[in-house]
Amino acid sequence: MDHDRHLHTPYCPHGSVDAMSEYVENAINLGLASISFTEHAPLPKRFIDPVPEKDSAMTADSLALYLDACFQVKKDYSDQIKINVGLEVDYIQGYEKETTSFLNTWGPELDDSILSVHFLKPKSGPYICLDYSQDSFKELVNQCGSVKNVYQLYYDTLCQSITYPFGKFSPDRIGHITLVRKFQKLFPRTFDDSVLIEKTLTSMVSENKKLDVNAAGLYKEHCQEIYPPVSWVKRAKDMNIPLVYGSDAHVAKQLGQGRSTLQTFF
Repeated sequence: MDHDRHLHTPYCPHGSVDAMSEYVENAINLGLASISFTEHAPLPKRFIDPVPEKDSAMTADSLALYLDACFQVKKDYSDQIKINVGLEVDYIQGYEKETTSFLNTWGPELDDSILSVHFLKPKSGPYICLDYSQDSFKELVNQCGSVKNVYQLYYDTLCQSITYPFGKFSPDRIGHITLVRKFQKLFPRTFDDSVLIEKTLTSMVSENKKLDVNAAGLYKEHCQEIYPPVSWVKRAKDMNIPLVYGSDAHVAKQLGQGRSTLQTFF
């Protein structure tokens, strides 16, 4: 495994102040050949961030600064490691046109990108960030009526993100497809979600998408498994879905986390 293609930066409002060069130096020390900075892209202008601090993504004003910083560090280390300039783009149901416009505008600047689902819209309530906190997940359960219904809503939304025709600059990689399991120790399943995950992978095959094999969940207190679990990484590989490892590091020292668990797949 010679890459880590899901990294955040000091431009992430809910991340660290670690310099981008610190991430790069760690990657070089680990012997990696390439990394991708994939900061959370600005949310659509009309969308109101539901988390209290309004810090789910960088601001629109920060985007150009972020890209300039990426281009600079890419140039500075060009003879030591390949650095991809990227974004993690949110799919938000009802804001597809704004996201398409954003991708058409900024897509030509990017080497890499991830499409993820963090925000869900229950029928009877406002948007909720499903992974923000255990309280936000509990509110989702209350709004949806059950944990099972939350999973159904998540995977329905995820499949919509996979199949939506964003156009030429649509991200080719789908982020942390089992993020809904982040609080599974607190909200255990009394049902089998394998059909939902299988449907997601099948949709990815149809749309020629890559899988973000994300190690972050392994270190979350109430999850303790990668996104998706190893058995589903194996299933994706058997289905010939390209696998892309990412630590989802929000501080420099997390870069490369979980590599030993996933080594056999890359």
